[in-house]
Amino acid sequence: MPQETVLTNAHIVLEDEIVAGSVVIRDGLVSAIDTGRAGSGEDMDGDYLIPGLVELHTDHLEQHYSPRPGVVWDSIAALQAHDAQVAASGITTVFDCLRLGSDENAGFKRGEMRAIADAIETAQSEDRLRVDHLIHLRCEVSSADVLDHFEDFTADPQVRLASLMDHAPGQRQFQSLDAYIVYYKKKRGLSDTEFERFIARRIEESGRYAAPHRRAIADACAARGIAVASHDDATVEHVEESKAFGVRLAEFPTSMEAATASHQAGMAVLMGAPNIVRGKSHSGNISARTLADTGVLDVLSSDYVPFSLIHAPFVLADEEGDMSLPQSIRLVTANPAKAVGLSDRGRIAVGLRADLVRVRRPAGIPVVRSVWREGRRVA
Repeated sequence: MPQETVLTNAHIVLEDEIVAGSVVIRDGLVSAIDTGRAGSGEDMDGDYLIPGLVELHTDHLEQHYSPRPGVVWDSIAALQAHDAQVAASGITTVFDCLRLGSDENAGFKRGEMRAIADAIETAQSEDRLRVDHLIHLRCEVSSADVLDHFEDFTADPQVRLASLMDHAPGQRQFQSLDAYIVYYKKKRGLSDTEFERFIARRIEESGRYAAPHRRAIADACAARGIAVASHDDATVEHVEESKAFGVRLAEFPTSMEAATASHQAGMAVLMGAPNIVRGKSHSGNISARTLADTGVLDVLSSDYVPFSLIHAPFVLADEEGDMSLPQSIRLVTANPAKAVGLSDRGRIAVGLRADLVRVRRPAGIPVVRSVWREGRRVA
C-alpha cells in the first residue's frame, strides 16, 4: 500500500507566494498541495512549511573530524555529529566539502579525504544519516599535490561539485597582505622570517601550479558532468577566466564588479549566510546584503555556521524591502538545487521529493520544529 502523510494547517512557502493549506506526501514525493482549507492530517498549527534547504558549501564536517590541532575523530562519529546539526538546521541536502591539496603546515594528507568519502558512503548504506549527503571537492589549485588527491575521486558518483581555489597571497581572497597576515601569520604563530619564507613559497607555487591544475580539474569535471565553482573571484578578468573553465557557480566573489560580472555571465553567485546574519564579511570583503540590494545574489551557503542557512532568509525578508520571504527562501532551496542540476528538489511542487521543513517564527530567530526528507521525518 502507498504510504501517505498529510501536513495540514500550514503556511506553505511556494516559489512565488505563500498559501494556507495542506501538503500530501505519498511514497516520498509531494502528491498534492491543497489550498484554502485545513483538512485532516498532522496539524502544523499555522507554521511555515518550506522546502528542505540545499547546502552547497560547508566546511563543518572538517570541524568535527579535526576538532583541535592534532586531534582526528572517528570518521563515522564525526559525520553523524555533523549530520545531526545540519538536519536540525533544516538542511535536507548537504554537499560536504572535502579539501584537496596540502602543504607542509596545513591541509590533510592524501587518503584522509578519501576515507571520509568512504565513511559517507558507508553511513548512508547503513541508514545512519538524516540528510542526503553529496560531495564538494575544494581543490587548492596552487598546491603541488592537488591532482594526486583528486585522483582518489576519479570514479566517485558522490562528487557533484568541485571548486577551484587559490589561497596564495596576492590572489583572490588575499589580494591584501593585511588579511593574509591575520589569517596565516597570527593563526599559525609564525615569526617574521618564517612568514616571509611562507609567502615566498606560496607565491612561487601559485605561479607554477595554479593555471595547469585549474585546467586539468575543470576538464576532468566537464567530462564527468560535475558542476564547477570558482572561488573568491575579485576582478572581471577572474570572471572571464572562470567562464572559460565552464564555471556554473561563483563562490564568494570579493568585489561588486566580480559579483555583477558573474551574475551577468549566467553564473549563480553564492555568498555566505553568516555574512547576511552579521551584516558584513568576516574577512572584510563585500557585504552579501549589498549584493542582495542590487539583485546579483543567487545562492546562500552556511559556510561555517549551519543554522545561518535558515536564519538568513528571514533576515533578508525582514530587512531588504524588495525581497519577499518566498524570494529569500529560493536562495537556500530552488536556486542552489538548480545551480548543481538537482531538478528533483528545492521546491514544494507535485512530483518532487518531499523534502520539507516546518518553521515557526514567533519573532526574531526562526525555530525549526520538524524536518522531512523524502517524506520521512528525520528531525
